[in-house]
Amino acid sequence: MERMEKFIDNLPPMDLMRSEKMTLVQLIIPVESAHRAISYLGELGLLQFRDLNAEKSPFQRTFVNQVKRCGEMSRKLRFFKDQISKAGLLSSLHPVVEPDVELEELEIQLAEHEHELIEMNSNSEKLRQTYNELLEFKIVLQKAGGFLVSSNNHAVDEERELSENVYSNDGYVETASLLEQEMRPADQSGLRFISGIICKSKALRFERMLFRATRGNMLFNHAPAGEEIMDPVSAEMVEKTVFVVFFSGEQAKTKILKICEAFGANCYPVPDDISKQRQITREVLSRLSELETTLDAGIRHRNKALTSVGYHLTHWMSMVRREKAVYDTLNMLNFDVTKKCLVGEGWCPIFAKAQIQEALQRATFDSNSQVGIIFHVMDAVESPPTYFRTNRFTNAYQEIVDAYGVARYQESNPAVYTVITFPFLFAVMFGDWGHGICLLLGALVLIARESRLSTQKLGSFMEMLFGGRYVLLLMSLFSIYCGLIYNEFFSVPFHIFGGSAYKCRDATCRDAQSAGLIKFRDPYPFGVDPSWRGSRSELPFLNSLKMKMSILLGVAQMNLGIILSYFNARFFRNSLDIRYQFVPQMIFLNSLFGYLSLLIIIKWCTGSQADLYHVMIYMFLSPTDDLGDNELFWGQRPLQIVLLLLALVAVPWMLFPKPFILKKLHSERFQGRTYGMLGTSEFDLDVEPDSARQHHEEFNFSEVFVHQMIHSIEFVLGAVSNTASYLRLWALSLAHSELSTVFYEKVLLLAWGYDNIVIRLVGLAVFAFATAFILLMMETLSAFLHALRLHWVEFQNKFYHD
Repeated sequence: MERMEKFIDNLPPMDLMRSEKMTLVQLIIPVESAHRAISYLGELGLLQFRDLNAEKSPFQRTFVNQVKRCGEMSRKLRFFKDQISKAGLLSSLHPVVEPDVELEELEIQLAEHEHELIEMNSNSEKLRQTYNELLEFKIVLQKAGGFLVSSNNHAVDEERELSENVYSNDGYVETASLLEQEMRPADQSGLRFISGIICKSKALRFERMLFRATRGNMLFNHAPAGEEIMDPVSAEMVEKTVFVVFFSGEQAKTKILKICEAFGANCYPVPDDISKQRQITREVLSRLSELETTLDAGIRHRNKALTSVGYHLTHWMSMVRREKAVYDTLNMLNFDVTKKCLVGEGWCPIFAKAQIQEALQRATFDSNSQVGIIFHVMDAVESPPTYFRTNRFTNAYQEIVDAYGVARYQESNPAVYTVITFPFLFAVMFGDWGHGICLLLGALVLIARESRLSTQKLGSFMEMLFGGRYVLLLMSLFSIYCGLIYNEFFSVPFHIFGGSAYKCRDATCRDAQSAGLIKFRDPYPFGVDPSWRGSRSELPFLNSLKMKMSILLGVAQMNLGIILSYFNARFFRNSLDIRYQFVPQMIFLNSLFGYLSLLIIIKWCTGSQADLYHVMIYMFLSPTDDLGDNELFWGQRPLQIVLLLLALVAVPWMLFPKPFILKKLHSERFQGRTYGMLGTSEFDLDVEPDSARQHHEEFNFSEVFVHQMIHSIEFVLGAVSNTASYLRLWALSLAHSELSTVFYEKVLLLAWGYDNIVIRLVGLAVFAFATAFILLMMETLSAFLHALRLHWVEFQNKFYHD
């Protein structure tokens, strides 16, 4: 045991296995070099500052005015960005490299640009409003003039018909003359009209309101405008309707004008005289032409100004964000007593101290400060933050792990193993080397365009896909590997590694009712023999293979999780967790499911026909009974009894000793029986870290015992449920294989059986669509999520601390 411990201690440390060693540092920065020092440290990205002004509100901090100015500049830049997008222009994706301007100079430039743009927008809105009014006036003149001409012609025709009827009857000559004399003055003095234009969506309600307000004493004519007009409020093109309302009386006129105002209808005067209408129309057309020229010139000038802003927009936005981040960080620092220096504290990795000191020296030199920046290490009481160094390849795997929970400081990092186990478990469910090649091509395209895609703004789905490009790469490679083991290429087996070990018993071999295959030579060298495909034993054979393989992989990964808990306990020098948590957990898991894995391997190696279900069930129900034909090796029955007793002993071993030992250690510590050397850390490394946090708190035995009982019950039940959960590897692999087979046989082969080229093309298109969207997209997502669950729930809960 001692030799093993020495061997483990002498192993070289792994970069990803533990988080970087951190140290607490203090910076004393002269005021004149503070801004540049924080800017350089931010570009380095290896120092996490502590907030020394946590008790102050954001408005009470030293650099609150500079933060407000940066916020105001950010608002102006967002305004420019919105204006550029509304104008249909594109800001420069690759801005010219230019030196940073001072914040005050940039603030003046942005204010000038904003004032210029607001003024141009205001003038443009006024011109656009005038243009819209003239355009509406022109349309009303055209449409309403037609109404008036047609109504006048209709009145003349009616008058002519009435005169003919009256004068043809001599008995009514006098009466007709009197009626004519009464009607004509009324037409000339009482009938009026109002013309205007209204949105098409409001026309029907507008007409109803007019009818009710005038009690039907009006005539409403309308016609579509014929062209869309820009709404000045929403800047959208809307359809409008021209209307003419004929009425009589001053009171009706007042009501109609109020209703027009309420519905947002614009009223325009239309003269009765046709010559006047033509003259006004010519004047309106002349002014419209002038306004169009003016508007086009204004738009060109505005687009030119926006283009010049857009050329620098990306650089300015980056600069303002950086300045705001610098001042937010400066607000976390404190002034010293003399008010000439800023004092800051923060965490940094030990390896980064030289880089930080070099950045601080550069800041002192560039700011022409006479006093250097003081950098020294402090003793820390609280636990440091967790920091992992990652690269483009390992970053995605680290994010998968961190999505479950960030490890404690110096706790084992499962991302080391996730780099391999995650894509491998995915491939076990997705195994098909044809589909794997498709995924590989997609991953290679993303990696080949990495430099270009990293600078572009991608959508949410594409950004997620690009971030996981190296995960996709390994998933595709392992899918090809597992597909070769399953011998499936779009569900079709191939004789890649030689001939089959089986041959047909008779001519009806491939018939479902046949006796099947017989073995006539050595086994197929790699993967599943292609002759299993289409035979009567295919499904039972593959089910048995994949189910047993899932159990083996699950037990291996759970054992890895428990072993990581041992390395955690050893690293933190927590002997209680090793003796009363790691050891009984290993005994319990391997006494049951480790033994099952051993039986599976022995059965594979010996070709035994033993029923493993029967063996495991009667190991609990009748451990002393004779195994009979289910005996796989000599001494199996006494071994099962020993393993069962060990599993039963492991449960109280996990549950009882640890809480009582913690209680004893606590009572001895505070009764003066145990003394230790004074140190700089509050952690007593000989005791569990949980209890170390309670140095100044009362020890609650019942709470500790209940917590340990929950943890023990959870592990015992989880050992069963987690092993069963790994059977999803078998289920999804079977589902993927069967779906591939269905699409191949029932779509592609069925369509290929026809001599019609159209049917074949349709079948090929359906097969390609099903393969791309169901097997390559939905199945990939499904296998990814299940692999994620196996890592988060079944693997990482074995060693991550609560």
